Amino acid sequence: MKMNKLLIAIAAFSAMSLTPVAHAADPATVNGKPIKKEWVDFIMNDAKARGQKGKGLEMAVINELIGSELAYQAATKKGFDKKSDIKTAAEIGRRKLIVNAFLADHMKKNPISDADTKAAYEQYKKELGDKEYKAQHILVKTEAEAKDVLSQLKKGGDFKKLAKEKSLDPGSKTKGGDLGWFSPAGMVKPFSDAVKTLKKGKMVDAPVQTQFGWHVIKLNDTRATKVPSYDKAKEGLKRTLQQRKLEKLMLGLKEKAKIVVPGAKK
Repeated sequence: MKMNKLLIAIAAFSAMSLTPVAHAADPATVNGKPIKKEWVDFIMNDAKARGQKGKGLEMAVINELIGSELAYQAATKKGFDKKSDIKTAAEIGRRKLIVNAFLADHMKKNPISDADTKAAYEQYKKELGDKEYKAQHILVKTEAEAKDVLSQLKKGGDFKKLAKEKSLDPGSKTKGGDLGWFSPAGMVKPFSDAVKTLKKGKMVDAPVQTQFGWHVIKLNDTRATKVPSYDKAKEGLKRTLQQRKLEKLMLGLKEKAKIVVPGAKK
């Protein structure tokens, strides 16, 4: 049988040869310890859900569990099960499994409908607008610095050079302040509002303030917005809506809870 990744991992874990076990309750025992049928069923169901199949799959799963049991018994003899960090990791892992199951159940009971994703798509198109912009900027800390930069540019200063020397934006300064193509929705409002007023090749008359500092902005080009089709955007929108549902759930739990964090700043 041609092995997929799971079976390769299983075979590597234990290379012993097995024959089918007659009684269904315990497919195997290792030094008197049972390999439980529910363990085998759980791994089998997970493997089948991932598209894995084959006549040897069950034996390979049992083989993996036997190898795991051998290693587990050796580890417990050396006291690994009593190590505090391992016990902590096991507890954290257990809690994550329970939380993930709880969240998955919530999403199953509160699914995202086609109407939800279609409404989100229409809102997405509205936020994108009908035009994209290509601009560059120089971000500095104070208005006085921004005015000085703007004055130098108006006197013929090189925008790219000044951006590399003075801009505080690490993402664009090495590119001479170039921000690439963006929609207004992708920028903070004071910035996008300023860009919308500019003509191609022109700079702002005065620095623009945002929560990041003061910007000197130059518009290089515009183009019609390229909106992805609903079919292409659907899955991404669905994931976003699912995330919002989970955030709403967690916010509701937090609002009802009494949370005490000694020493935390209010």
